[in-house]
Amino acid sequence: MKVLIVLTNVEKYEKIERPTGLWLSELTHFYDVLVKNGIDADFVSPKGGYVPLEPQSVLNMDEIDWAYYKDEDFRNRALGNTLRPDDVDAKDYAAVYYAGGHGTMWDFPEATDLGKVASQIYRNEGLVSAVCHGVVGLLPVTDESGKSILAGRTVTGFSNEEEEANGTTNEVPFLAEDALKEKGADYQSGPTFSEVVQIDGRLLTGQNPQSAHQLGEVVVEALKQNCQHKNVLPILTITLHTLKHVFSFFSVSYLDRGTQKASFLPF
Repeated sequence: MKVLIVLTNVEKYEKIERPTGLWLSELTHFYDVLVKNGIDADFVSPKGGYVPLEPQSVLNMDEIDWAYYKDEDFRNRALGNTLRPDDVDAKDYAAVYYAGGHGTMWDFPEATDLGKVASQIYRNEGLVSAVCHGVVGLLPVTDESGKSILAGRTVTGFSNEEEEANGTTNEVPFLAEDALKEKGADYQSGPTFSEVVQIDGRLLTGQNPQSAHQLGEVVVEALKQNCQHKNVLPILTITLHTLKHVFSFFSVSYLDRGTQKASFLPF
C-alpha cells in the first residue's frame, strides 16, 4: 500500500515580491500519520525536483516538522528531488494527497498530467485527498464518467474568510473556496484556522494547515477499510460464482428429462 503526495514547485507570488511554496506542516503532519501506520509514500511535483517552503511555515515548526526536516532522506525525496509526473504510475498507489501552501495556487490547477494520475487512482477505487490550498489540485481531477470529481460532493479547503485574515485575498489568482464552488462542490467550512475534515466517499479534504494530521488519520482509516473490502470481495465473488456453477450443474446437467426431477448424483 502506497500513497502519492503532491507538492508545489512555485517559490513566489506572481505579482509581488513575496516568497511562498509548500506549507511544511501540511506535508509532515500528514506524512507522520502514514509512517506511524507503516504506509509508504512517494513525493511528486508538477515539474519534479526542488520544492520551496513557505517561509512562515518554517518559522512555526513544531517537533514533528523538525523531526522530518532534520531527516536527510526525507529532505532529499520530499523537498530536494521529487518525482516528475511521468515517473509515476497510478496503479502503484492506493491514494493521492495534495498538500497546500500558497504556491499551489499557480501550478496545481494547470497540472493536468498530475490530474490524470489522480483521476486514474480514483477510478482504480483509490482515495483522493487534499488539504488547505492543495484542494485546487482537484480542479482537473475527474471520475469514471469524465465529470469533475468535485461536482455535487461535500468538500472543504482554505476558506475566503481565512484568505482575508491572512491578508492575501488580492494577491492570489483566485480564491480556493470560490473555485471549488464553481466546480459544483458543496463547500463547507468551520471556524477560521480550526481542524475541519470532510469525507465524501473516497474524496477526503481538510480546511487548513491545522487539519493535516486529522486528515491523515481519516485517510489511513479509509485505506484500511478499502484494503479489507478488496481482500474480501474476490473471495465472495469466487464463492458466489462457485455456488452458481454448482446449482447450475445440479439443475441442468442432472435433470431427469423424463420426470423433470433433479437427480443428485454422488461426486
